[in-house]
Amino acid sequence: MAATIRDIRNRTGLSLATISKYLNGGNVLPENRKAIAEAIEELHYEVNEVARGLATQKSRTIGVLIQTFDNIFMGSIVSNIERILREHNYGTIVCDCQQDKKLEEEEIHFLLGKRVDGIITIPTAGNAGYLQAAVDRKIPIVLLDRTFTDQKFDSILVDNVEAARGAVQILIDHGHTRIAIICGDDSEYTARERLRGYCTALESANIDIEASYIKRGKLSTAHGYESMKELLAMKDRPSAVFFSNYEITLGGIMAINELHVAFPQEISLIGFDNFMLSKVINPKLWMVNQPMETIAQQAAELMLKRLEESGKKGEDYEPETIILPTDMVEGESIRALS
Repeated sequence: MAATIRDIRNRTGLSLATISKYLNGGNVLPENRKAIAEAIEELHYEVNEVARGLATQKSRTIGVLIQTFDNIFMGSIVSNIERILREHNYGTIVCDCQQDKKLEEEEIHFLLGKRVDGIITIPTAGNAGYLQAAVDRKIPIVLLDRTFTDQKFDSILVDNVEAARGAVQILIDHGHTRIAIICGDDSEYTARERLRGYCTALESANIDIEASYIKRGKLSTAHGYESMKELLAMKDRPSAVFFSNYEITLGGIMAINELHVAFPQEISLIGFDNFMLSKVINPKLWMVNQPMETIAQQAAELMLKRLEESGKKGEDYEPETIILPTDMVEGESIRALS
């Protein structure tokens, strides 16, 4: 039979109140702390987190809701969030909504049913409606990689406009004027921002924006693959292509390899999202690199901050938006034109 708090009382002679205070992180006398710790070890006592949650109305669990597990960016973010929260004695429940808006709302209700203390989410929906049940319960919410116009939340973002503008500017600096972009559709916040950065760079250089060079679609390998084939088949095909996320980059490279197109000799490329990919592909790709560990750290720390604040002075606070810079990994995939 598992040991109970009463067994610790019998072993130490201390009151249940003192033992309970110790178990919940309160201050007790050093000699009492030592006696309780020794009793816990000898009795192999384990805290009943379910019972503690019912008593404290806290589960010490954070819900993490993402668009899909089939994504290296999201996988890295979740892994780092879990690690940081674990260091602060919080567990996580990770849900994958498979980029389905209806399932996304169902997963929020699932997490609320598990009595999570907070929710970190990479939204699929274009508005905040799916989060309303959590808002009504005053559950802290942190958005990653997305934001909404209809309601403000704590958000951790990268500067997508500047990341894309800087990438396209590098192509311009190498003499390119026929520059294409393969990006997500207008329903995606990051896709809109990166397309805006692309357009800003071209406009600043007085280069006409060619509609046929803009390939919108799902943020997927298939979209990158098909769009790259379409660009390469054009009579006046672009001399350079900016891939705006990891899956698109991967699909674009697959198409290039399949068609035996040499880069940078025949076409120049710059990718997005994953530093390791630049090391795997030969010639080495120029890549926009997102600070994934920093994104996860900022999200976890902001959630912990909100949970601490809610225990002290209530749930009212002004949402923060933290915008992080990207960096550029130099490669050999861009040809300088005379």
